[in-house]
Amino acid sequence: MLEKTTRINYLFDFYQTLLTPKQRSYMELYYLEDYSLGEISESFDVSRQAVYDNIKRTEAMLEEYEKKLNLYERFQQRQELISRLQDEASSLELSGRFTELLDKLKELD
Repeated sequence: MLEKTTRINYLFDFYQTLLTPKQRSYMELYYLEDYSLGEISESFDVSRQAVYDNIKRTEAMLEEYEKKLNLYERFQQRQELISRLQDEASSLELSGRFTELLDKLKELD
């Protein structure tokens, strides 16, 4: 469950601008603020089922965006490569300038 939540949070970070304001609100409350379906339904004066359906549809949309654009997958690959470069730099005791550049690269993501 935690793995799914983490994935959805990342997908939401990458693709939230493609969502409607209502979809963004529901996802923020449910995934980022840890609101229950009941709490969200009370806030928006809709049924719990409507909130659930909206969240599930939005999750599917986020997965579809990822399938087409691969922003999260490429982010993970970059993070892995940066980590490996940092390990290599440490083992080879490369100059501070190289590790400084690696740190700047990591901050870009």
